[in-house]
Amino acid sequence: MKLGICGSHRTGKTTLAQAISSQIGIDFIKTNTSAVFTQQGLHPSQPLDFPTRLNIQKLIIQAATKIWQADSFITDRTPIDFMAYTLADIQGNTKVDFVELETYLTECFKVTNQIFSKLVIVQPAIPLVYEVGKAALNKAYMEHLNIIIQGLCNDERLQCPVTIIQRNIIDLRKRVEMIT
Repeated sequence: MKLGICGSHRTGKTTLAQAISSQIGIDFIKTNTSAVFTQQGLHPSQPLDFPTRLNIQKLIIQAATKIWQADSFITDRTPIDFMAYTLADIQGNTKVDFVELETYLTECFKVTNQIFSKLVIVQPAIPLVYEVGKAALNKAYMEHLNIIIQGLCNDERLQCPVTIIQRNIIDLRKRVEMIT
């Protein structure tokens, strides 16, 4: 089994992935997107122009693909997350090379379909707690990402089964039970 937990930042993806890993005895692979930002001299919460955003997201998918090679694992990020953060940066006046964007999105769907046997969407629901080095606690932005992620998980290019954890399920044990 290759299980990917996806969702907005600050929704408990890492905690859930670690709990499931312990429960069913598969490896937990932490996807450290912040490390890629740091290597590029950037921070995940800083505003980026779109070409820079797309470039960093390409580096993130490359780094993640390298660590997702085990036969069985659970991880706390997926290409769905990467696409959502990329798409969330596009606004009405954002200049986008659509061919380059489409190539990136196609690659993300391809990687998801090749690697993952199941995805789980964790929606914004748990109480928000500020932590140094973590993404901003902007509820509207988190909701925006949640809707994009759900849309991507309903795209015909995605062939991987998806489970959505309902918002009212915030107890970690219940979340783990739902997935296992």
